[in-house]
Amino acid sequence: MVAITATGTNFTLSADGMAYLFHVDTDSGDLISDHFGGPATDFTPPATILPYGWHDEKANTRREFPDIGRSDFRLPAIHIEHADGDTVSAFLYQSHEIVQGKPALPGLPATYGEAGNVTTLIVQLYDNVSDVSAALSYSVFPQYNAIARSFSITNNGTTDIVIERAASFSTDFPNVELEMIEPHGDWSHEFNTVRRKVDYGETSFRSTEGYASHLHNPFFALVSPTTTESSGEAWGFNLVWTGSFQATAERFSNGYVRVLLGLNSLHTSIRVQPGESFQSPEAVGVYSSEGIGGLSRSFHDLYRNHLSRSKFTKETRPILLNSWEGLGFDINETSLVNLAGEAEELGVQLFVNDDGWFGVEYPRNNDSLGLGDWTPNPAKFPDGLGPYVQQVNSFSVLNSSSTPLQFGIWVEPEMVNPNSTLYHEHPDWVLHAGKHQRTLTRNQLVLNVGLPEVQDFIISTVSRILDSANIQYVKWDNNRGMHELARPSDDYTYILGLYRVIDNLTTRYPDVLWEGCASGGGRFDAGLLHYWPQHWTSDNTDAANRLTIQLGTSLVYPPSAMGCHVSAIPNGLTSRNISITYRAHVAMMCGSFGLELNPAELSSAEASAIPAIMAEAHRVNPIVISGDFYRLAHPDSSNWPAVQFVSEDGGSSVVFAFQQLYMVKPAAPPLRLVGLDRDARYRNDVDNATYSGATYMNSGLNIAWERADYQSRAIWLEKV
Repeated sequence: MVAITATGTNFTLSADGMAYLFHVDTDSGDLISDHFGGPATDFTPPATILPYGWHDEKANTRREFPDIGRSDFRLPAIHIEHADGDTVSAFLYQSHEIVQGKPALPGLPATYGEAGNVTTLIVQLYDNVSDVSAALSYSVFPQYNAIARSFSITNNGTTDIVIERAASFSTDFPNVELEMIEPHGDWSHEFNTVRRKVDYGETSFRSTEGYASHLHNPFFALVSPTTTESSGEAWGFNLVWTGSFQATAERFSNGYVRVLLGLNSLHTSIRVQPGESFQSPEAVGVYSSEGIGGLSRSFHDLYRNHLSRSKFTKETRPILLNSWEGLGFDINETSLVNLAGEAEELGVQLFVNDDGWFGVEYPRNNDSLGLGDWTPNPAKFPDGLGPYVQQVNSFSVLNSSSTPLQFGIWVEPEMVNPNSTLYHEHPDWVLHAGKHQRTLTRNQLVLNVGLPEVQDFIISTVSRILDSANIQYVKWDNNRGMHELARPSDDYTYILGLYRVIDNLTTRYPDVLWEGCASGGGRFDAGLLHYWPQHWTSDNTDAANRLTIQLGTSLVYPPSAMGCHVSAIPNGLTSRNISITYRAHVAMMCGSFGLELNPAELSSAEASAIPAIMAEAHRVNPIVISGDFYRLAHPDSSNWPAVQFVSEDGGSSVVFAFQQLYMVKPAAPPLRLVGLDRDARYRNDVDNATYSGATYMNSGLNIAWERADYQSRAIWLEKV
């Protein structure tokens, strides 16, 4: 297949099950959207719209890179204040080139690929009035029915221009009925979803928190009204960006729907000096004719193969124990070594020292002290980290006499407490707006990572920590949003600085397993997934709540990138008591599985269940890391939610099935599986019987649930 063809100035971008067509209007020089959907090879005439009234010309045109003014009253993809204060732009076609492979975006995370798996079209536009040029980039990944889009703006004039709006992905759909699936939530309530009609006006959401945030995520899907999990048309859009963003589907009077995804216009006003360029973040668009599930699996495969660059992305992850929920701030070398010894006896492979280990003048005994002072507290660690970590490494992983227990550590390098040596020495390093009060959240302030000196401080500080001991895992936390931004563009500058820091550290320490965290899922985004292979999905470890959160997150991000731990009961947030088997099955659905508890406080029944849980987790992890993921039933719509993983070679499958509440009536529905070879036969471990793939998918399995709430089963199928 030829991924990109240009017949004159008609551009056809083709994938295995998708086509994206646009052309240059020969009279105006504008780019016109023609088609984004299933395979198509021909350019057909547009709909006839009467031009009477106020809305003529461009108001009735499906535009590919809409600017402001010139008769288009809809939201623009690009809005520039030019040197003379004029805000009208007229970007007209100049030239194009087709490149095999995909050029990198300087200083930004982005998808990547070589010739043979991605082809890129670069279209050059020019505004002759303002002397500003634009370069639009379209990269097609045929195997995943995906297009990655971005653009750059170059100031060719002699005075500054200001970028006021920048939508990385913009396209105009025809008059078709669409619904938006939109993520929403909050802390410990991440990635719940709402499905709403795209009606006349703007269907929009945004983050203004400086980061992707818990409230929303830079992803949404558009679907036909009849689309389901497994059938129908679906379009997904995801911004490869960690900062504030804005997503909009605007339906105009003619029925056309304009899709925009990019920076939040409240956090732009980005100044571009003469001779310099502005580069937008990348946005990814995916089309599926196989429902929402097909859309998700395309994103999962694309991101595992062409976004996340860590060596650990395709590797199984060590089972870990994190100290936080077991010990909190009440830690020292002795208590932690004891906890590591208890972890060793359970079969844990990685021991993680969470918050509370640092601070000299302001010891980190609670969350109001020491943040920013990344020196081990001498009262807790009199010899520093090195000898302490050696003690942890001296433990051997269960049933192995030669494999040492690995060590990991928690950091929050972008933040500072006012009660810290760092803040007293550098109060000007935090984000602040003149003399306005500096607003605290969780007793901390945000360091201005847009400042080169702050970037250098974080790089040197984290490097010093990693060089001081045998540290093989880092949990990088971030526990508040940005409040006082002196200038709207401070967010954009901050995120670019953050990418410089993380790129430097992950390149310098490629053998460290990095995990992102932001009070849970506050920065679970594609931008950070480029550098880090996994994220802590939510601070909510209640297994029933986690099902909803994890299934929502899986709409766009692969389960292999999620982290989930088995915590103690009653749960610290919900006070709910759920069996350790159910808690473990929910956690096993994530690429990073672990424990977040004190082993000494396990009940005898829980302790006796641990060996089987650990063995199951080891068996499951490879299929979670590389297999296909299917949502069989969602907890919002079924008392019996379930998911399924199918191995990369199709030879194995594991199903996680759950009963939320015991029901006298009705009976549980049959569990119909998916993703199997219809003609092959599979043995299952429910009744140890062998059935055809067609039988499993059409007739299903009946599970004998116990008379109890919150039950779970892990069901294995093996091809025979």
